[in-house]
Amino acid sequence: ISEYQIIEIAENVCNLKKEEADWILKIDIVEQGDKLELVEQNAEGICNTECKTIERTCQEVMGYSDTDVAEYIYTSKPDVESLTNYLCKDLTKACKTKPPPLPKDRTPGEPFVPKPTKEAEMEKMLRSMEGMPGAPNMQMYSREELMNMKNFGGDADDDEDEDEDQFPSNLGKVLRDKESKQTDWKQKIIKGVKDAGETLKRHATKVSFRVQKWWKGFKAAQSKS
Repeated sequence: ISEYQIIEIAENVCNLKKEEADWILKIDIVEQGDKLELVEQNAEGICNTECKTIERTCQEVMGYSDTDVAEYIYTSKPDVESLTNYLCKDLTKACKTKPPPLPKDRTPGEPFVPKPTKEAEMEKMLRSMEGMPGAPNMQMYSREELMNMKNFGGDADDDEDEDEDQFPSNLGKVLRDKESKQTDWKQKIIKGVKDAGETLKRHATKVSFRVQKWWKGFKAAQSKS
């Protein structure tokens, strides 16, 4: 894994709009006596208040330490325990105090509800299209509307087969070949745009990372003098 990939993960690990934070969707907050425990589930769940609570907590703990965490992972390649101690005790004070006991009148959180497979796939597809030309138009439809569209899912193949039967075989082949070529060009253009965007983003992230390292060194030198 490259330095850029580590930086990107550290920046997005607490942002539910990003793929790097999908781990949050598998966590259930469970009451155990007067404490709360985080229990990992086998599948992603529907994001309600507990999910957003974990996201907010993650953001508060990580704060502006994402570049420090990324640098530590890249240079030290620590195990999970070492990384936890570094973030939780060295960079922040998140683990230096014990959490207070749960209030007796606390309202229990909602039960963990696994997310339907189609809904999870739709969310990933929409998220992967962010930043692509024309992709913002997809926001005009909700997940439910997109999933309920007539041609979404398995029914589309059946409709296409019925339409093809109405054309002479040779004409159908010509049309399919033409459509295939157009699709190939579209895919090439989309891939080119995405690759260019990723390259620019990678360079920008590296520059930002190096500037932050220089600034920290500059501040440290000033404090010593």
